[in-house]
Amino acid sequence: MLPKTYRPDEVEARLYARWEESGAFACGRRPDADPFCMVIPPPNVTGSLHMGHALNNTLQDVLIRFQRMRGRDCLWQPGTDHAGIATQMVVERQLEAEGKSRVGLGRDAFLERVWTWKAESGGTITRQLRRLGASCDWSRERFTMDEGLSQAVRKVFVELHRAGLIYRDKRLVNWDPKLHTAISDLEVEPREVKGHLWHIRYPIDGRPGEFITVATTRPETMLGDTAVAVHPDDERYKHLVGCFVDLPLVGRKIPIVADAYADPEQGSGAVKITPAHDFNDFEVGRRHDLARINILDADAKLNDAVPEPYRGLDRYVARDKVLADLEALGLLAATEDHVHKVPYGDRSGVVIEPWLTDQWYVDAARLAAPAIAAVERGETRFVPQQWEKTYFEWMRNIQPWCVSRQLWWGHRIPAWYAPDGKIFVAPTEAEALADAEAHYGEKVALAQDSDVLDTWFSSALWPFSTLGWPDRTVELARYYPTDVLVTGFDIIFFWVARMMMMGLHFMGEVPFRTVYIHALVRDEKGQKMSKSKGNVLDPLSLVDRFGADALRFTLAAMAAPGRDVKLAESRVEGYRNFATKLWNAARFAEMNDCRLKADFRPDMCTEVVNRWILGALSDTAASVTAMLESFRFDEAAGQVYHFAWNVYCDWYLEFIKPLLLGDDKTARDETRAACAFVLEKILHLLHPFMPFVTEELWQRLDARGDKLLMLAVWPGDEAIPAERAAMAEMDWLVRLISALRTARAEINVPAAARVELRVLDANAENRRRLDRHAEAVRRLARVETIVAGGAVPQGAMQIVHDEATLVVPLAGVIDLDQERARLQREKEKVAQNHGRLAAKLERGDFVAKAPAEVVAESRERLAEAAAVLAKLDVALGRLGGGTGR
Repeated sequence: MLPKTYRPDEVEARLYARWEESGAFACGRRPDADPFCMVIPPPNVTGSLHMGHALNNTLQDVLIRFQRMRGRDCLWQPGTDHAGIATQMVVERQLEAEGKSRVGLGRDAFLERVWTWKAESGGTITRQLRRLGASCDWSRERFTMDEGLSQAVRKVFVELHRAGLIYRDKRLVNWDPKLHTAISDLEVEPREVKGHLWHIRYPIDGRPGEFITVATTRPETMLGDTAVAVHPDDERYKHLVGCFVDLPLVGRKIPIVADAYADPEQGSGAVKITPAHDFNDFEVGRRHDLARINILDADAKLNDAVPEPYRGLDRYVARDKVLADLEALGLLAATEDHVHKVPYGDRSGVVIEPWLTDQWYVDAARLAAPAIAAVERGETRFVPQQWEKTYFEWMRNIQPWCVSRQLWWGHRIPAWYAPDGKIFVAPTEAEALADAEAHYGEKVALAQDSDVLDTWFSSALWPFSTLGWPDRTVELARYYPTDVLVTGFDIIFFWVARMMMMGLHFMGEVPFRTVYIHALVRDEKGQKMSKSKGNVLDPLSLVDRFGADALRFTLAAMAAPGRDVKLAESRVEGYRNFATKLWNAARFAEMNDCRLKADFRPDMCTEVVNRWILGALSDTAASVTAMLESFRFDEAAGQVYHFAWNVYCDWYLEFIKPLLLGDDKTARDETRAACAFVLEKILHLLHPFMPFVTEELWQRLDARGDKLLMLAVWPGDEAIPAERAAMAEMDWLVRLISALRTARAEINVPAAARVELRVLDANAENRRRLDRHAEAVRRLARVETIVAGGAVPQGAMQIVHDEATLVVPLAGVIDLDQERARLQREKEKVAQNHGRLAAKLERGDFVAKAPAEVVAESRERLAEAAAVLAKLDVALGRLGGGTGR
């Protein structure tokens, strides 16, 4: 007998252990089946499960469980990313607490310490994914720095270098002056700050008393200016193009150049150009062959390229001194308050500097061309398709990819330097030494590059390196290209595009056929979750309180394509109640001896109610299958939820109670078997979304032995008739009872009151239906007597139901005048609120100035008020008052 209450905390760990120990997650169980493969976006080894992980991995698990039940040979490839900066910072903080430092420890000892930390603490995120129910093939778990993947990284670097696709160059990077490394754009956090815009006069060379004024938020970088730019069509400055200015405080003569980067509408229309300290200026400098003067060192202090008074000053100290000196010279024209975005390192929390330095680069433009063409040809498709536009926009404007990082933790760049500076790139030091000996004719000492590769470099190889490449493994041949990648839109460029480039270059095929892009998880008001706002929902806390199934179902049910998930704790609680509802339905079935029959044939059922539920099941299974095949997770979840809760639990179980308790043994046996059959199929359909409660019920409701629901056959192949006549009949009955219930509630008919029902103008078929189901109508709509035909008495409620009119005499049941007055008062109150909201939204100043979320909320409230007004009008109409709409 099932326990009275479902307790997820007593079930989930036990079931997960059984799944994993049984090998049910493993690929290769069905060698003759079609393969289906996904690779997990590898979470950082330092990470803990957040709501973005929960959404991403829930959707992946829904897909893999669905395909596994459909008989595919499924591989969900798991693993973690070494997370260069994040991991190095974790261990450095540990050392700092011990009074030690990375530099003091030395590189080799430090790396040993990192590997020790990884062994002890690096499994947190994968343990948490197990709690969520993720059915990855953990036997194949990979790490971006395990030996196999490291071999792949070295091979890719060497081959790209030999093909001229990796090279060393001096360009601007995002430099973190605290961590002393280049970082990717994804690790830069733009923050809005209240700063200033300083207007500085630059004297025109040879024209005493004549100036050109530039505006800047970074006056200290003027010491590295090498030009002033104006728009070629700006009539104010055409006569100055080709002239020079005397750079204040420095005395260097720099040209005035014409370049479309200068915006005549912004400030004075003239901009200072500092190619070594601004990404846009760098491009202007390339177009005009300007010098690049780096004025900062690795700590963001001014170096020896500036006049002596400024050398060694921190950038912000230098700013104050530059401004003071300009003002003393009368060259500071104006200062104005200015709100602007400033780039901060998301790890270090300091302002990032565009810094000119020697780094390793990938020629991304050459690698991008085939990746663009592959999506254009439809070899890889994006869902929703709108993200293809984002992909193309990024790829067609791609810049060289800086892949070197000034860290110790990561894949060390396989490049060695000879004493004369010549570089030898090879997979191993031995091969580099051999190459050097062949070049010089004698043995020479080489020093390996101290930098490591960008974490995204190894991640770009993930779809094929995890399958064993560069070895030609059985898994690589079977599972590449993968079928689906599920990921967030924020890493389309950083990860998806780079996997496309690397996959096509090294494997000759796209790495995945479909890229499903999910949205963000926000709080219930649509705000981005952040610790500073205090609105972060912890997925593991929700799992502890409501169970993993409730959280999973919530995320899937709200994962509408192209729309962010607005997550409220109350939604998770609501779907916990859904699990309870399912559990109670199973207990009802068990207590009424509804058990699976091996010889049960759905097509042989004779009872209308059973033919109806079986037909509805067939339709639901087909719909859920189609929705999952097209990645409509929300609609698939909605369909199975509606069928399980509304159709099966709320209606079918109520309809069959007389049959289960009746004397007709044939009808009783058929109904018991049908009830159990449909419940089992509900468990199948719900399993990808709610694996724990469905597996537990499936095991408990029948003797399963070693069998698992997660390996059972997906509904759809059985001969389940979709009998339209039975479905139409029961739909009519459900709508009739619902209409009566709704109308009673709207006009406050007491729940215990049994009323008379008169049915006017029904056709012959519906009269027969009413006769067949009169007992159900009386029981479920609280009706005492049912009369076909008759007059409409004074004080009766009327309801239109298809061609018929349902009449319920209410005299003596409620005070009609009092009820009309109550409804009218409520209508007037709602109408006033509706009018206020409509007037507010008609005001242009409110819509223009109010925050977008406030405007959206006002529109939602207006729509809600309109819906309530319509409902009240219907209720009044039924009582002979109001508009009667």
